Amino acid sequence: MLKNKFHTLLYALSIMALATLSAHAQNVVHNDGVNTPLIVAVAGDAPFVIHNRADDSLEGISLSIWENVAREKRWQYQYKYFETVDKALNALQQGQVDLLAGPISITSDRVKDFRFSQPYYQSSLTIASRDENSTIWAKIKPFFSMQLLIAVSIFLSLLAAVGLLFWLAERHHSPEQFPADAKRGIANGMWLAIVTMSTTGYGDMAPVSLKGRIVAGCWMVISLIFATSMIAGIASTLTLSGFSSSNITQVEQFPGKKIATKSGSPAIDFIDEYQGKTVLVTTLPEAMEKLKNKSVDAVVFDRPQLMFYKNNHKADNIHIPNAEYYKQGYGFAFRADSELINDVNLILLELAEDQKIERITAEYLGKN
Repeated sequence: MLKNKFHTLLYALSIMALATLSAHAQNVVHNDGVNTPLIVAVAGDAPFVIHNRADDSLEGISLSIWENVAREKRWQYQYKYFETVDKALNALQQGQVDLLAGPISITSDRVKDFRFSQPYYQSSLTIASRDENSTIWAKIKPFFSMQLLIAVSIFLSLLAAVGLLFWLAERHHSPEQFPADAKRGIANGMWLAIVTMSTTGYGDMAPVSLKGRIVAGCWMVISLIFATSMIAGIASTLTLSGFSSSNITQVEQFPGKKIATKSGSPAIDFIDEYQGKTVLVTTLPEAMEKLKNKSVDAVVFDRPQLMFYKNNHKADNIHIPNAEYYKQGYGFAFRADSELINDVNLILLELAEDQKIERITAEYLGKN
């Protein structure tokens, strides 16, 4: 009998403990029993946060994921939009909101002041620049560059020098091939030099004197050794001329260049590391506008946002290379004393296992 009473008492205490824990969890959500919704701060760029200013509506990848979490937990909430992530984090720290939803990079500096959910998306930094090679003029511009002009001038000067030697050696021995007139004689000598260098061998001209054959022999050896290098040098000059006034595609091109990024972005340290001149803006569209009007040379920001912007502004001729830097995860941010994180992490795991997060991102970014 006593044993049964003890079991009954233990069962009752267990029920009371569970009820207390449940009430406590409910209090976290509903503010000590009062049916007050969570205040969810929202900040970030499309496609993770899309703010329609016309009707003040909000949507995007981050919000779709959060809404799935809230639906699973039956939490009530209301959004509060912030123009910048820094302002939203400040409001979160001051207790004005309960959490922050958006493409919030989980960094070591932020973890000192906030708690984060597990990452729901893995992002990275990349470079956006003007695709100046997309125009017809940009494609033919290298042929009018000073570098190419110098390379061709050196090559023609060398041919002229060899042509002069041919004329001097052959003008008295083969006047029909190398007439006394200097212009015609040197021109014929240049023609012979080109034919010899290219190993075409038309047979229309050939040196007959010993001096002429010595010149021809030396030119054959020289052209055999250096002809490929000379042609490759001209081709290389064309390539470099095309790139010099075009896109910035790698970090080695950063030194001395103006690179725009948003205030508070991890890209600031990245640009400084590679000796670029950081130009801070408040929004991504502002940065892209500076890129368009050539106020900056490039923009460094999170890759998915830049790709989304490019896909929706194809007329701007934006170039984004395949290179990715500073891998980083996006998560929901909470105050250091928040008790919501475990519940959020559990639902995020379930959403990932059910591939719902993958389907949500595919709706906005397309399938990889």
